[in-house]
Amino acid sequence: MLKGRLCTVRHLLNSDLNTFIALVNDLSSRGAYFSTQFKSPEAMRKDFMQTGFVSEDSEMFAIEDAAHHIVGVISHFKGRTPLCREIGYRLFEQGLAGRGYVTEATQLLVNYLFNAYQYHRLELLMDAENAPSERVAQKCGFTAEGVLRQSFFINGKIRDVRLYSLLRPEWENGPLGTA
Repeated sequence: MLKGRLCTVRHLLNSDLNTFIALVNDLSSRGAYFSTQFKSPEAMRKDFMQTGFVSEDSEMFAIEDAAHHIVGVISHFKGRTPLCREIGYRLFEQGLAGRGYVTEATQLLVNYLFNAYQYHRLELLMDAENAPSERVAQKCGFTAEGVLRQSFFINGKIRDVRLYSLLRPEWENGPLGTA
């Protein structure tokens, strides 16, 4: 469990599963930047029972507010090389946007990944028009590397993707590395 001032980043519990599945599969909460694809509740339950949403390739966490409500999800997963991990996140209620939950959860996960593993590079990929996600990347010390042209398919459209990265030496020398 990773505890911050605003939120806790933790693994899902069996008692969370019904609520979590409903939140993840609520298409109306996805906004313009997330795919409308979803998994069946049965497939999600099976995956959770087999892996707890944790494997060598990926690890999923709930973002929980101070009142112990699940407000989002954050994960890390296999990147392009063995020294790289990609981080993905999503807030479930747009009314909570701008309050710092995703930024703090990302900072907590970054510190965890660099402290617990030998990863050298962390990446964030986002829709090129997703300004709130870009602010999260910048606040967490990630550097813009460029645009991957026409790399996402979201809501029936091919979209450009912005790539941000954070290298271990940058983290060690920055404000997050002291956490």
